[in-house]
Amino acid sequence: MHAIILAGGRGKRLRPITDYVPKPLVPLNNIPIIEWQISYLKKFGVKEITICTGYKTEMIQNFLAVKNNLGVKIKFSVEKTPLGTGGAIKQAGLSIKDKSFFVLNGDTITNIDLGKLVKKQNLIASIELKTKFGVVEIEGDKIMQFKEKKEIPNVWMNAGVYHLQKEILQDLPKKGDIEKTVFPDYAKKGKLSTVKFKNAMWHSIDSFKDIEECSLELNKIIK
Repeated sequence: MHAIILAGGRGKRLRPITDYVPKPLVPLNNIPIIEWQISYLKKFGVKEITICTGYKTEMIQNFLAVKNNLGVKIKFSVEKTPLGTGGAIKQAGLSIKDKSFFVLNGDTITNIDLGKLVKKQNLIASIELKTKFGVVEIEGDKIMQFKEKKEIPNVWMNAGVYHLQKEILQDLPKKGDIEKTVFPDYAKKGKLSTVKFKNAMWHSIDSFKDIEECSLELNKIIK
Protein backbone atom coordinates (compact mmCIF):
# COMPACT_ATOMS: atom_id res chain seq x y z
CA MET A 1 0.00 0.00 0.00
CA HIS A 2 0.93 3.60 -0.61
CA ALA A 3 0.25 6.48 1.79
CA ILE A 4 0.21 10.25 1.52
CA ILE A 5 1.12 12.41 4.52
CA LEU A 6 -0.23 15.96 4.34
CA ALA A 7 2.60 17.94 5.90
CA GLY A 8 2.65 21.26 4.06
CA GLY A 9 1.19 23.57 6.71
CA ARG A 10 3.05 26.28 8.60
CA GLY A 11 1.88 25.19 12.06
CA LYS A 12 1.19 28.77 13.18
CA ARG A 13 -0.42 27.66 16.45
CA LEU A 14 2.88 26.15 17.55
CA ARG A 15 4.90 29.33 17.18
CA PRO A 16 7.62 30.15 18.07
CA ILE A 17 8.79 26.52 17.58
CA THR A 18 7.55 26.44 13.99
CA ASP A 19 9.34 29.68 13.18
CA TYR A 20 12.50 27.56 13.27
CA VAL A 21 11.39 24.04 12.33
CA PRO A 22 8.42 22.76 10.30
CA LYS A 23 5.61 21.11 12.23
CA PRO A 24 6.52 17.55 11.08
CA LEU A 25 9.84 17.91 12.89
CA VAL A 26 8.31 19.03 16.19
CA PRO A 27 9.44 16.35 18.68
CA LEU A 28 7.25 14.11 20.81
CA ASN A 29 9.48 12.37 23.35
CA ASN A 30 12.49 13.43 21.28
CA ILE A 31 11.11 11.81 18.13
CA PRO A 32 9.67 14.10 15.41
CA ILE A 33 6.01 13.78 14.46
CA ILE A 34 6.90 12.64 10.93
CA GLU A 35 9.00 9.76 12.26
CA TRP A 36 6.16 8.59 14.52
CA GLN A 37 3.84 8.67 11.49
CA ILE A 38 6.20 6.73 9.23
CA SER A 39 6.61 4.03 11.88
CA TYR A 40 2.82 3.86 12.27
CA LEU A 41 2.20 3.46 8.53
CA LYS A 42 4.99 0.90 8.18
CA LYS A 43 3.37 -1.19 10.94
CA PHE A 44 0.34 -1.67 8.68
CA GLY A 45 2.30 -2.71 5.62
CA VAL A 46 2.73 0.61 3.86
CA LYS A 47 5.80 0.34 1.64
CA GLU A 48 5.85 3.75 -0.03
CA ILE A 49 5.02 7.19 1.37
CA THR A 50 4.59 10.49 -0.42
CA ILE A 51 5.03 13.47 1.87
CA CYS A 52 3.29 16.67 0.78
CA THR A 53 5.41 19.61 1.89
CA GLY A 54 5.55 23.34 1.40
CA TYR A 55 6.97 25.08 4.45
CA LYS A 56 10.67 24.39 5.16
CA THR A 57 10.69 21.39 2.82
CA GLU A 58 14.47 21.09 2.79
CA MET A 59 14.61 20.61 6.56
CA ILE A 60 12.21 17.66 6.31
CA GLN A 61 14.09 16.19 3.35
CA ASN A 62 17.44 16.54 5.12
CA PHE A 63 16.14 14.91 8.30
CA LEU A 64 14.73 11.90 6.44
CA ALA A 65 17.85 11.59 4.29
CA VAL A 66 19.84 11.06 7.48
CA LYS A 67 17.20 8.64 8.81
CA ASN A 68 17.86 6.08 6.08
CA ASN A 69 16.83 3.09 8.20
CA LEU A 70 13.06 3.69 8.29
CA GLY A 71 12.35 0.77 5.97
CA VAL A 72 9.99 2.51 3.53
CA LYS A 73 10.42 4.32 0.23
CA ILE A 74 9.84 8.05 0.67
CA LYS A 75 8.98 10.58 -2.04
CA PHE A 76 8.10 14.25 -1.81
CA SER A 77 5.35 16.28 -3.45
CA VAL A 78 6.34 19.91 -2.99
CA GLU A 79 3.73 22.67 -3.06
CA LYS A 80 5.14 25.88 -4.55
CA THR A 81 2.06 27.65 -3.21
CA PRO A 82 -0.41 26.23 -0.65
CA LEU A 83 -2.81 23.86 -2.43
CA GLY A 84 -5.09 22.87 0.43
CA THR A 85 -5.63 19.23 1.37
CA GLY A 86 -7.54 18.43 -1.83
CA GLY A 87 -4.99 20.04 -4.12
CA ALA A 88 -2.12 18.39 -2.25
CA ILE A 89 -3.67 14.92 -2.57
CA LYS A 90 -4.41 15.53 -6.26
CA GLN A 91 -0.80 16.54 -6.99
CA ALA A 92 0.75 13.72 -4.96
CA GLY A 93 -1.70 11.11 -6.21
CA LEU A 94 -0.75 11.51 -9.86
CA SER A 95 2.41 9.45 -9.28
CA ILE A 96 0.66 6.66 -7.35
CA LYS A 97 0.23 3.45 -9.33
CA ASP A 98 -1.91 1.59 -6.77
CA LYS A 99 -5.70 1.49 -7.16
CA SER A 100 -6.11 2.99 -3.69
CA PHE A 101 -4.03 4.67 -1.01
CA PHE A 102 -4.11 5.96 2.55
CA VAL A 103 -4.03 9.62 3.52
CA LEU A 104 -2.87 10.87 6.93
CA ASN A 105 -3.01 14.43 8.19
CA GLY A 106 0.48 15.61 9.03
CA ASP A 107 -0.33 16.49 12.64
CA THR A 108 -2.19 13.29 13.56
CA ILE A 109 -0.80 10.72 15.99
CA THR A 110 -2.98 7.63 16.32
CA ASN A 111 -3.12 3.84 16.59
CA ILE A 112 -6.21 3.44 14.39
CA ASP A 113 -6.15 0.05 12.66
CA LEU A 114 -5.59 0.79 8.97
CA GLY A 115 -6.41 -2.81 8.12
CA LYS A 116 -10.07 -2.04 8.85
CA LEU A 117 -10.14 0.79 6.31
CA VAL A 118 -9.21 -1.15 3.17
CA LYS A 119 -12.44 -3.15 3.05
CA LYS A 120 -14.41 -0.27 1.49
CA GLN A 121 -13.77 2.38 -1.11
CA ASN A 122 -13.41 6.06 -0.19
CA LEU A 123 -13.57 5.72 3.54
CA ILE A 124 -12.94 8.05 6.49
CA ALA A 125 -11.90 6.82 9.92
CA SER A 126 -14.06 8.43 12.59
CA ILE A 127 -13.53 8.62 16.34
CA GLU A 128 -15.92 9.40 19.15
CA LEU A 129 -15.76 13.07 20.03
CA LYS A 130 -14.39 14.10 23.42
CA THR A 131 -14.82 17.51 24.96
CA LYS A 132 -11.62 19.55 25.11
CA PHE A 133 -12.59 20.79 28.54
CA GLY A 134 -13.81 19.34 31.80
CA VAL A 135 -17.59 19.09 32.16
CA VAL A 136 -19.84 19.28 35.21
CA GLU A 137 -22.80 17.03 35.91
CA ILE A 138 -25.67 18.98 37.45
CA GLU A 139 -28.90 18.06 39.19
CA GLY A 140 -31.10 21.09 39.65
CA ASP A 141 -28.74 23.84 40.76
CA LYS A 142 -26.26 21.46 42.41
CA ILE A 143 -22.98 20.35 40.87
CA MET A 144 -22.72 16.61 41.47
CA GLN A 145 -19.29 15.85 39.95
CA PHE A 146 -16.60 16.93 37.52
CA LYS A 147 -15.43 14.87 34.57
CA GLU A 148 -12.37 15.61 32.45
CA LYS A 149 -12.62 15.29 28.67
CA LYS A 150 -15.76 13.22 28.72
CA GLU A 151 -16.72 11.33 25.56
CA ILE A 152 -19.89 12.55 23.90
CA PRO A 153 -21.85 9.39 22.98
CA ASN A 154 -22.68 8.85 19.32
CA VAL A 155 -21.04 12.05 18.12
CA TRP A 156 -18.30 11.18 15.67
CA MET A 157 -15.52 13.29 14.21
CA ASN A 158 -13.22 13.01 11.22
CA ALA A 159 -9.95 11.44 12.42
CA GLY A 160 -7.91 12.71 9.47
CA VAL A 161 -7.16 9.16 8.29
CA TYR A 162 -8.55 8.12 4.88
CA HIS A 163 -8.56 5.23 2.43
CA LEU A 164 -9.24 6.61 -1.05
CA GLN A 165 -9.57 5.15 -4.54
CA LYS A 166 -7.35 6.64 -7.21
CA GLU A 167 -10.43 7.61 -9.24
CA ILE A 168 -11.15 10.32 -6.67
CA LEU A 169 -8.21 12.34 -8.03
CA GLN A 170 -10.24 13.50 -11.04
CA ASP A 171 -12.82 15.06 -8.72
CA LEU A 172 -10.35 16.83 -6.44
CA PRO A 173 -9.74 20.57 -6.91
CA LYS A 174 -6.33 21.80 -8.00
CA LYS A 175 -6.51 24.11 -5.00
CA GLY A 176 -8.83 23.68 -2.03
CA ASP A 177 -9.60 21.34 0.87
CA ILE A 178 -11.00 17.86 0.31
CA GLU A 179 -13.07 18.27 3.48
CA LYS A 180 -14.92 21.24 1.98
CA THR A 181 -15.25 20.09 -1.63
CA VAL A 182 -15.25 16.40 -2.53
CA PHE A 183 -16.23 14.91 0.83
CA PRO A 184 -19.53 16.85 1.14
CA ASP A 185 -20.37 16.05 -2.49
CA TYR A 186 -19.55 12.36 -2.10
CA ALA A 187 -21.54 12.20 1.14
CA LYS A 188 -24.66 13.56 -0.59
CA LYS A 189 -24.24 10.96 -3.34
CA GLY A 190 -23.74 8.08 -0.87
CA LYS A 191 -20.18 7.52 -2.09
CA LEU A 192 -18.41 8.01 1.25
CA SER A 193 -18.15 5.46 4.08
CA THR A 194 -16.68 5.36 7.58
CA VAL A 195 -15.32 2.97 10.17
CA LYS A 196 -15.94 4.01 13.77
CA PHE A 197 -13.17 3.61 16.32
CA LYS A 198 -14.01 3.76 20.02
CA ASN A 199 -11.26 4.30 22.59
CA ALA A 200 -8.57 4.73 19.95
CA MET A 201 -5.49 6.72 20.75
CA TRP A 202 -5.77 9.90 18.73
CA HIS A 203 -4.11 13.29 18.97
CA SER A 204 -4.05 16.27 16.65
CA ILE A 205 -0.94 18.29 17.49
CA ASP A 206 -2.21 21.87 17.38
CA SER A 207 -0.99 23.33 20.66
CA PHE A 208 1.70 22.99 23.31
CA LYS A 209 -0.85 21.21 25.50
CA ASP A 210 -1.38 18.66 22.69
CA ILE A 211 2.38 18.04 22.58
CA GLU A 212 2.46 17.44 26.33
CA GLU A 213 -0.58 15.15 26.44
CA CYS A 214 0.43 13.12 23.39
CA SER A 215 4.00 12.71 24.68
CA LEU A 216 2.68 11.37 27.98
CA GLU A 217 0.44 8.84 26.23
CA LEU A 218 3.20 7.72 23.87
CA ASN A 219 5.50 7.31 26.86
CA LYS A 220 2.97 4.94 28.47
CA ILE A 221 2.75 2.87 25.28
CA ILE A 222 6.53 2.59 24.99
CA LYS A 223 6.84 1.50 28.59
